This record gives sequence, structure tokens and C-alpha cells, in this order.
Amino acid sequence: MTYYFNSTPREDGFFMPGEFAPHEGCWMLWPERPDVWRENARPAQEAFAQVAAAISRFEPVFMGVHPEKISLARRMLPAEVQLFPFKYNDAWIRDNGPTFVISRDGRLRGIDWDFNAWGGLYQDFKEDDALASHLLSYLQVGRYKAPLVLEGGAIDVDGEGTVIVTAQNLLHPNRNPTLSRGQIEDHLKRYLNVDKVIWIPRGVFRDETDGHIDNLCCFVRPGVVALTWTDDEHDPQYESSHLAFQTLSEETDAQGRKLEIHKIHQPDPIITTAAEAAGLAITENSWPRPENTRLAGSYINYYVANGGVIVPQFKDPHDEPALEKIQLLFPEREVVGVYAREILLGGGNIHCITQQQPQSLDFSSSSSK
Repeated sequence: MTYYFNSTPREDGFFMPGEFAPHEGCWMLWPERPDVWRENARPAQEAFAQVAAAISRFEPVFMGVHPEKISLARRMLPAEVQLFPFKYNDAWIRDNGPTFVISRDGRLRGIDWDFNAWGGLYQDFKEDDALASHLLSYLQVGRYKAPLVLEGGAIDVDGEGTVIVTAQNLLHPNRNPTLSRGQIEDHLKRYLNVDKVIWIPRGVFRDETDGHIDNLCCFVRPGVVALTWTDDEHDPQYESSHLAFQTLSEETDAQGRKLEIHKIHQPDPIITTAAEAAGLAITENSWPRPENTRLAGSYINYYVANGGVIVPQFKDPHDEPALEKIQLLFPEREVVGVYAREILLGGGNIHCITQQQPQSLDFSSSSSK
């Protein structure tokens, strides 16, 4: 049963906490689309299993799986990962799943955004658009239906009234072409319960999500952000990262604080190989990634768990320095690297395939409705 609210989170006193706030656990989806994940998704499944294993060291992991693939997922995943039968088109739960919000007294609800497959990358996204509603109904958690096409990777909040987004993504005509910047900002304020929207011009080069913020920068804690960086003036990411730094340097958050910015150097360019390109099943709905395509590699696309931070690794010279810098930013958590090229080949990374469920009083009882 779905508990639907005609009001907004702001009206009801609910807000989206920062990812660094305590979690009940982490939601994921099992990958299987052969036109997104090469070799019938088996390498991606192994990578997802490694991410799930790393997160489960710190908090519960809840994995949505197509009913007919439960037995396969059960064999590949650690026993402590809980499996749930769900229908969906692809495994990017950050974007097609709900955004959870809580009240000051610990009740849990969720936002169901409109989903159109990142502006139409795929045509078959009906199950993805319905996923948030189904998951919230399964949890018996109240649902807010937002009148906005938006993916969870497009927003990053500090839990104290500030959200960071990119203009490249939220103002792209393939999302909400009839809405102005002011109207989109108003929806963000009402549904995330924020007071300040910081607009970064662009995201990471060749990010096929049209520049999601979660690949470029994120809040480490209120007043502190981490930013994808490069010092190479000839790299196509250089201008975007420097524009982001300039914007963040000139902004304050909702509490009036100047932002402390930490630069995390990006990996060297990650290019698809002939074998990787050949491993995809090309269909009329697929988004091809041919040989010699540069992928949007970033260390910022990490997941913050209750006691850890799970960071993508690429067998790159910048891997270890990125882990060291992120460890300095999270001294109270254990930073764990997971090789994530297979996830990147699908179009995103660790943050994109995870969605935190904030801690609530009792997410299975009527107190959270």
C-alpha cells in the first residue's frame, strides 16, 4: 500500500539529510541489461558484488533483483546482502529510485521524481519510472510525487538547507523544457526542503547523464566540498572544473558559510577498448559506447557508508593519492577502494548504483508513514 501525500516535504517538515548522516542501509539493483553491460553483464555483476560486499562491512545492503535472477544473484553476493524482487529497466538506483527524506523526529518518507532515462538515452524506461513508487510501497513509506524530471545523481545536499546542482543537467531541454530556472529551483526548495541552490555551470566531460553533480563535486560535511580536478590545461575537463571552483569560491551556503573546497585529481583519461565495445549487445534502444570513447571517470563518485567511504579505483596512478585525500576528509571512517572500470563502462560509478536510506525511528512501522 502506498501512502501518497498531496503536500510537499517542506510543508510537512521533512528534508533530505546529507549522505554522511546515519543510514538504515543502502539500496542497490542487480545489473543485467546486455546493451548496457558487456558480456551479458557478468563482469558488471562481479563489480556490483564487490561494491555490495564493501558497503556491507559498514551497513546493511538491500539488493533489488528481477525475480528470475534471484538464484544467480544469491550465488554471487555475500550472504549478508538482503535480496528483494523488483522490476526495473536498469541498475542505476541513485537515479531511478526514490530520494529519501526524514523529519526532525525521525520519520521517513520518499520523493518519487519523474524519470525519462536521462533525457531519452533509452526508450524502455517504464519500469524505472515506476520503481520509486514500488519500493516506497514495499517499505510502507509515504510518497511525495514531484512534478519534475530529475535523477538522484543530479543533486547533492548538506542537510542544512543547501543543494548543489549543475546548470548543464537541470536546465537541459531534454528534462523539463517548459520550466524556467526559477521554477526548477522552487521545486528543489519545496521537495528537498532547502533554502539555497548553488548552480555549477557544467559537470564532468562526456558524462552521458548531461553532467550530474555527483560525478563532479559533493558535500563532505556542511561547509566542506570535494571537487573533481585537473591541472592539465589541455584536458577537456580543465575548464569545467575551474569554473566549478570559481563558482564555489564565490558562494556561501544556506547558513552563510564560505565553502572549504578540496580538489581530488581525476584519473588519467579512461578509453574504451575494442573488446569492451564488442561485448555490448546493440539494440534499437541502446546507447552505444564504441571503441576509443572517453569515459567520465571520477573519484568523487563515491559512496559514504556509516563507517566507511567506498571509492572507485581504475588501476591509475591517481588512485592512491585520491584514497589518501578522501581519507583525510573522512578521518572517522575507513576509506575502501573498489576497482570500478566495469561500472564506469555502463555509464556511471559507485555513487550512481547506490542509494542511502537514512536512519529513521522504524522504517517498517506506521511511525514512518
